Amino acid sequence: MADEKTKKIEEIMHKQSQIRNIAIAAHIDHGKTTFSDNLLAGAGMLSEALAGKQCVLDFHEDEATRGITIDSASVSMVHTLGGQEYLINLIDTPGHVDFGGDVTRAMRAVDGCVILACAVEGVMPQTETVVRQALKELVRPVLFINKVDRLIKEVKLTPEEMQKRFIKIIDHVNELIENIAPAGYKEKWKVGVAEGSVAFGSAFHNWALSFPYMQANKITFKDVIDAYQSDNYKSLAKRAPLHEVVLNMSVRIHPNPVDAQKYRIPKIWHGDINSEIGKSLMNCDPKGDPVFVPIKIVVDKHAGEIAAGRLFSGTIKQGDDIYMNLAKRHTRVQQVSVYRGAQRLVVEDVSAGNIVGIVGLKDVFVGETVSGKEMEPLEAIKHLFEPVVTKSIEATKAADLPKLVEVLKQVRKEDPSIRIEINEQTGESLISGMGELHLEIIENRIKTEKGLDVRTSPPIIVYRETVSKESKPAEGRSPNKHNSFFIKVEPLSEDVFDAYKSGDLPEGRVKKKSDDVAGILSNLGWSGDDIRNIRDVYKGNIFLDETKGEVHIGEVIEMILDAFEMVVNQGPLAREPCMKVKMSLVDTKLHEDAIHRGPAQVYPAVREGIAEAMKGADPNLLEPLQIHLVEMPDQFLGQVTKLINGKRGQMIEVNQEGSQAEIKAKLPVAEMIGWSNDLRSATEGRGTSSLIDQLFEKVPSNLQADLIKRIRQRKGLAENQ
Repeated sequence: MADEKTKKIEEIMHKQSQIRNIAIAAHIDHGKTTFSDNLLAGAGMLSEALAGKQCVLDFHEDEATRGITIDSASVSMVHTLGGQEYLINLIDTPGHVDFGGDVTRAMRAVDGCVILACAVEGVMPQTETVVRQALKELVRPVLFINKVDRLIKEVKLTPEEMQKRFIKIIDHVNELIENIAPAGYKEKWKVGVAEGSVAFGSAFHNWALSFPYMQANKITFKDVIDAYQSDNYKSLAKRAPLHEVVLNMSVRIHPNPVDAQKYRIPKIWHGDINSEIGKSLMNCDPKGDPVFVPIKIVVDKHAGEIAAGRLFSGTIKQGDDIYMNLAKRHTRVQQVSVYRGAQRLVVEDVSAGNIVGIVGLKDVFVGETVSGKEMEPLEAIKHLFEPVVTKSIEATKAADLPKLVEVLKQVRKEDPSIRIEINEQTGESLISGMGELHLEIIENRIKTEKGLDVRTSPPIIVYRETVSKESKPAEGRSPNKHNSFFIKVEPLSEDVFDAYKSGDLPEGRVKKKSDDVAGILSNLGWSGDDIRNIRDVYKGNIFLDETKGEVHIGEVIEMILDAFEMVVNQGPLAREPCMKVKMSLVDTKLHEDAIHRGPAQVYPAVREGIAEAMKGADPNLLEPLQIHLVEMPDQFLGQVTKLINGKRGQMIEVNQEGSQAEIKAKLPVAEMIGWSNDLRSATEGRGTSSLIDQLFEKVPSNLQADLIKRIRQRKGLAENQ
């Protein structure tokens, strides 16, 4: 049976007009995994009796015990519409905000997504986040309104009231598309019932309806209500099966890879689209050079590292020699496969436009550009939120230290939204994640799946360092006193930082003049001279070389930029990362002989120059804050307000509708350790909290000195430098 399906998948894999790459994305608990199960059951990959209960794409033990999706999982299945067979490559993504990085990465591999919204709860903060993640990667959304059975059975709405509820959800999603989509897609990609880009139903009861399906099969909404009133709703799954309605919608609305890459490639690749490789990418050409981008690395104890991702161009088969552009080395493909959840089905070869797994890419990482020959890599996959909660982690037994280092390297590959700093000398390492749950899951997996006993410290918050005003040029002298670097710093303007955050201003060292960068910065009021002087954009900071007529500057500029990046990673106040700082090299005095201006002379001098300049520019610590939407029954409004105030929080908005209340509040991450438990206690378990946004703001001045002292003590630094 499976062999027959594998053959069918292999056959359609090479017919690009019959491929659809889609992701399912939604707020937590809106029913994505039940929905995926039913799609699989419809495609004959799962017994219908188990659909919705098996959670086929939640194959980690902790996903089953917690009842949430933690990792994205992919599956390939065949669907027939109008006598034509289509290959649907589907990725189920997590809904919990701590695992939002998986959603961002999945969007790089797909061309369309099904946004699920609960009919009762409507559009939630995480729904907004996933729509933003999809549109940022130019992934076309369609909408599925789930849990309609609850409106009929629990909320007992009339058909007119239900219609109003649906229109409200559709309007909300369209408002998001209007606000977030790039120009040219705002109107074109809005969802609508008449166009067939909206469906509604119940994943739990396995039925769905869309306007085209209702017309073609003579089903009305009255039939649905009658079926529930006569307790005959099981018949709906036969008359309007969920997989048929949703996959029909996907085949009709979502683009095939050839059409999608024509507009997606210029957005995610900044190379020359008229070059040979550019044309191959734009046309999703199976005969062109192979270009593969991994979005997930799974470490299999038998096969080793498996890179799952999208093949944008060319064909890859076992034994092919390929090049990793960021790691700058060649490797050989050992095996190619397609996915069925936890199962991998080995195939002979794969061609452009498919989501596949490749074995043999040693030490590959997510976002790498793997190609036949050296090329300009695709744009880095940028996550919406940064990891802000850190724990120190160490092996319980000293003998396990080498194993811990290996395990942490594996973890970093499997989940790139985790940031890991390994100290092989002391045996203590730092692991940073999106929140407490994220770190708890990783710690649990290290113990259970990797079989390593570890202990972790209480959570540590990572702050940022910045400056408030322009400094005078400060001199940094090399240890041999033969070289001097004069550097000034100033705050980077908010609009430039926003352009960096949104991905419009690309990160990296500037080798040649880029029209993209020049266009963005000149629109933001930068002069031509300043734009020409940019040498590096790194972690939200910019470095400029304003020197004139320096003969040897070309020989030392890379070392200067290395030193700049070192300071950005560990600022002068408390060795925390720097943010929103513009640093300019205004003058240098360099020794004639290259032997006297090597790294051992340049690094300390540049670091000293930047540190001195920052001290004279009113340096500050910035703390991470999160904006949360807290929902609860209105009787707990007083307790939740008190809780927020007690955590140095600020109330932004309070709304009440019927017996429900919601508060939008801004809270310092440092005060949010244990937030979920505190909220449960304050609301008798009936309050929920969703992350809307993350930002950094200045630490209150009365807390700053004490905080710097505590961080320096924790890091074992001298109290004053």
